Amino acid sequence: MIWTIPNILTIFRLIAAPGVALAYVFLLRPYADLLALGLFILASLTDYLDGYLARKWNQTTKLGTMLDPIADKAMVVIALVVIVGIASEGGMDWLIVLPTAIIMFREVFVSGLREFLGDTAGTLKVTKLAKWKTTVQMVAIAALFAFALFQSLTGMAMDGMDPAFAGQILAGVEPDLGGLKLRHDLMVWCLRGGVVLLWIAAVLTAITGYDYFRKALPYLREPA
Repeated sequence: MIWTIPNILTIFRLIAAPGVALAYVFLLRPYADLLALGLFILASLTDYLDGYLARKWNQTTKLGTMLDPIADKAMVVIALVVIVGIASEGGMDWLIVLPTAIIMFREVFVSGLREFLGDTAGTLKVTKLAKWKTTVQMVAIAALFAFALFQSLTGMAMDGMDPAFAGQILAGVEPDLGGLKLRHDLMVWCLRGGVVLLWIAAVLTAITGYDYFRKALPYLREPA
């Protein structure tokens, strides 16, 4: 193995992918949410950085070329599985499950195409639209992890709320919620933004998946 910085960043992303799920196995919320969000953001940044450095420093290797798409898919798929689990607790599951299913189907379908094409898989080169798709996916997932974090923090604040608030409400006085309202607002905006971006990513995923299938079609036809 060639331990170049780009390869190290790629391997970090590969390790971080299951780390996102393991955070919820070994930690309680909101600590699991915070770790998952941090890991995902760092891994997303390395997705751009490792390729940029490999080209700039002329350190492109076969190992890095092989691991890079695997790390990308592992990060997205595992993160989406975790997000679906969190969403199922809040009644938002179908808004997230449906685009997630589209994204996962496309990833499996295109991976199968590349495996079948073998040496001719270069036909399915990554397009600019596919890169945009990946970027939108990353931002959407990060926003949904941020939603999970603010959701946990808001819940903790509600559980530990000063009983004096109840007296103020009964007296007809609007309590000063302070940071609680801010966390709630951030939670709502992260959820709305994350869901909208996830649907946009699903549409881009479907378009790029069809484009790859169209390019592979000549190699799938039976000989005359």
